[in-house]
Amino acid sequence: MATLPVDDLAITRAFGPHLSARTRGNTSDEPERLVKTHCCFCGQQCGIQLKVRHNEVIGFEPWEDFPFNRGMLCPKGVKRYLQGSHPDRLLTALQRDPAAPSGFRAIPYAEAIESAARAIARLQEQHGPASIGVLGGASLTTEKTYLLGKFARVCLKTPYIDYNGRLCMVSAGAANKKAFGIDRTTNPWSDMVGTEVIWIAGSNVAECSPITTNYIWQAREMGAKVIVQDPRITPIARTCDLYLPVRPGRDAALFAGVLQLMIENGWIDPAFIEQETVGFDEVAAYCRGWPAARAAEVTGVPERSIRQAAELWGTARSSFLLHARGIEHHSNGVENALGTINLVLASGRIGKPKSGYGTIVGQANGQGGREHGQKCDQLPGWRDIRNPEHRRYIASVWGVEEQDLPGAGVDAYEMFRKIDAGEIKGLVSICFNPKVSLPDNQFVARALDKLDFYVAIDFFLNDTAYHADLVLPGSLQEEDEGTVTQVEGRVIKINKAVDCPGEARRDWVVIQDLARALGRPKGFTFESPRAIFEELRIASKGGVADYSGITYEKIERQMGVFWPCYSEDPRTGAPTPDHQGTPRLFEPGSYNPVAKGAGRFYFPDGKARFNVADYRVPIDDVSDEYPLFLTTGRVVSQFLSGTQTRRIGPLVQHYPEPKIELHPRLAAKLGIADGEWATCETRRGAITLRAMVVTTIRPDTLFIPYHWPGDKSANRLTVAAQDPVSKIPQYKVCGCRLRRADGPPTYAAEREPQQ
Repeated sequence: MATLPVDDLAITRAFGPHLSARTRGNTSDEPERLVKTHCCFCGQQCGIQLKVRHNEVIGFEPWEDFPFNRGMLCPKGVKRYLQGSHPDRLLTALQRDPAAPSGFRAIPYAEAIESAARAIARLQEQHGPASIGVLGGASLTTEKTYLLGKFARVCLKTPYIDYNGRLCMVSAGAANKKAFGIDRTTNPWSDMVGTEVIWIAGSNVAECSPITTNYIWQAREMGAKVIVQDPRITPIARTCDLYLPVRPGRDAALFAGVLQLMIENGWIDPAFIEQETVGFDEVAAYCRGWPAARAAEVTGVPERSIRQAAELWGTARSSFLLHARGIEHHSNGVENALGTINLVLASGRIGKPKSGYGTIVGQANGQGGREHGQKCDQLPGWRDIRNPEHRRYIASVWGVEEQDLPGAGVDAYEMFRKIDAGEIKGLVSICFNPKVSLPDNQFVARALDKLDFYVAIDFFLNDTAYHADLVLPGSLQEEDEGTVTQVEGRVIKINKAVDCPGEARRDWVVIQDLARALGRPKGFTFESPRAIFEELRIASKGGVADYSGITYEKIERQMGVFWPCYSEDPRTGAPTPDHQGTPRLFEPGSYNPVAKGAGRFYFPDGKARFNVADYRVPIDDVSDEYPLFLTTGRVVSQFLSGTQTRRIGPLVQHYPEPKIELHPRLAAKLGIADGEWATCETRRGAITLRAMVVTTIRPDTLFIPYHWPGDKSANRLTVAAQDPVSKIPQYKVCGCRLRRADGPPTYAAEREPQQ
């Protein structure tokens, strides 16, 4: 199956004319109603009120009562309403037709569903249930992710389901599970305000999660010291108290060096370590190999700064540590995250007032999207698909035999290796754009072309869907209702604002229509997201991620409910309809069902685990041939693979093209001026972009944002190395080289002025 031709400029050309009137604020009609809901982008899930008229979202109003953002929004949130009426919105199903100008022709929705079901059934009859793979998304509502996991395992009976959250928080999740036995941020963000020190490791909060920046600013106004660890002087680092300019891929070494200094100087809590944890002696023995001088040599952070960080963190009475993809997107991402947790546990402050630890979630439902069944090794409630007891319980909820549930599958990238090897013949994807978002994405494109059949469900024809045989029109966030779990662990409600246009359908309806067309409708006859959530409540009951006490009404009454929230008291089994949820984990005297009263942490003995956070040199590190570090990330006006934000005119105007960010010293050495074309090359390929010469990056490091496809895609360059535990890709470091380009690349040549 060959890919269809894609004009890389087609999407960009569509922005301006369509959105110009709205961009100028020329919307004279008053709204018929305001719908309280949430932003469709990052894991903060800020509250917003959408203005609706004639079944169209025409603007927004601040929702000042919602406790997380109090009406504040970032540039993406302010402009998110502009996507709904974009001309690229899928209004019909599409069937592959190379003879058509676009490569597709419109077909009736019902015909497309029947055609997809016939193709899936044919492949499964010929090659078995496991010949079909399913890829989901961490921006889907929790109801959809639950249904998708059930669809894969009950309807398709395939083990091969995973999701694009594999590219997001899985290293943090694996580390949390190893250390705490539960995977959730420990505290609401409001606990930052009043803390003494905040450590931000590998997170450009000002651009990736701006409302979090406001909490940090509030804390700073009340006297908090702010430590920022990053290869770039990000906006939050420009005013921090201590900046740690770590070399890409060296974070675990930095944490080991800091912890060693804390141990040497007595800046740890021996009583807490003795009473509440296990494994400290092994960690302490490992850290003895990381004196400050060695840590400085390996990390590139001055020794005096490492010592200052250890003292600030070690002597504080309260603290909050945050990290994100900067330390997680590595082939030792789990160790990096464990390194932060070791600092948190050694301080003894976890569970105390104004002291917390958390991972900044990237995608809209990055937390809830991995708790209830679309992850390759998990069943609803954060249950383990390999655990017989967990399997039996979920099988009883789903009305199937335990032995009929497939076992664990593989991660999203490994699924493409199986496609390449011919083991997976067909693919169903929903709200996932792996051709842009996966590393070494030219391999991904080649694998897609090997599929016998591919059906994509989405609201825009994303870059990956150009490889599809069928495209089914799904729903935007504002066209459906459901729940998501935001960065703090707060379950919130998305409210429907408008109906799906044309023949587009809500995603959960599309999934159920496929089950019906396959002749396997049992368990897929839900009439609403609420009905799906009611089954999810039962399925999650007794799991670590227990949502059984959460209802739509409780969410709206409390403006969100922190899980776990129990329908029955885990101590007595008595009904607890008024349980308010768990805003703070691990408080002294708190109860959890795993320890059954024996302690605060989610292990049978109730104790947290120290884990040796081993430093390893990154795979595909710098070398004589590739002497520079390449790192990738976001810019404030774009999001993930850009499927949505590259269709919002003002956001495109803010940052229309990716650029190569480099230090003036490196630019002078290579003879590259600001704004000139430069070519970055790795062992996998090369791309040519404009140079952006800045003083806010290490002289040995390049930065390229990853939101663009094709010849502008940073993931043409990245390496497909993965963490052995979490399977997260190593986006944040690989060896590269840079040179001045002879001229503009092919995609840009037509826009260059004539000399």
